[in-house]
Amino acid sequence: MPESSPSNASRPYRWIFLALAFVLSWVFWIPAALSGQNVRASAWTIPHVLGGFGPSAAGIILVYRTQDREGRRAFWARVWGFKRISLPWYLFILFIFPIVVGLSVVIDLALGYPLQAFPTLDAIRATPVALIGMIVIGVVTGPLSEELGWRGFGLDRFQARRSPLAAALIIGAFWAVWHLPLFLMRGTNQYAWQFGSVRFWLFLLASLPLSIIFTWAANHNHRSILAAVLLHFMYAFTLSLIHPFPTRVYAYVTALLCLVAVGIVFILGRSAPPEMDEYE
Repeated sequence: MPESSPSNASRPYRWIFLALAFVLSWVFWIPAALSGQNVRASAWTIPHVLGGFGPSAAGIILVYRTQDREGRRAFWARVWGFKRISLPWYLFILFIFPIVVGLSVVIDLALGYPLQAFPTLDAIRATPVALIGMIVIGVVTGPLSEELGWRGFGLDRFQARRSPLAAALIIGAFWAVWHLPLFLMRGTNQYAWQFGSVRFWLFLLASLPLSIIFTWAANHNHRSILAAVLLHFMYAFTLSLIHPFPTRVYAYVTALLCLVAVGIVFILGRSAPPEMDEYE
């Protein structure tokens, strides 16, 4: 009989989830990387995209394996429940990454570097309707394709046995490693950054404060998966608006993310448990 409580199956399923997420992604990504083809200009686009859904696919599979009907209903309520998120958190979700990225650009200017060009913003101004496509693609590829797994299924399982901070750091570390094939896949942004480069290490490092931020947002909004989805989208979308950006700007962004993560842990507490209430 399916388990209805995350803690009842936490010991085996937290590791099964991670293994399944990696397998469902890397089975597509590794052949795409080995092909040597540009995944944005060849038939390898399909494996590239499909691989990105590995974490959420793994999370959904295991939710249906471990939860009863009520547990499954509660899971989807966490994905689509807009009322779970309080107004202050909606404001945080909407503005934190534009503030971080904006401050990073200001820091760059203050250090004497010239204002960079923003071709993506120029393209949006020229063709505003393109923004709709950017938003739709930006929500699906990354936020929805990943967060139903990382912060939807996996986080609950790790938090059942560890503190939220430890769980966030573990998920963040595996989340960073999960991206590695993208650095070997011609046509991706990660490939252009180069494996082992300064930006490579900044990318891996940024996964840790981001995981903390996403975790605290989910935990303080009735375990809202939607909160993590929206934060993931806002982070990727905001960075896309200033792409391509210098490595030094990415370093400022990463440093500020670390400060934000430390700040929310300090302000809200490092061991605040997930909120369980009438929504469950």
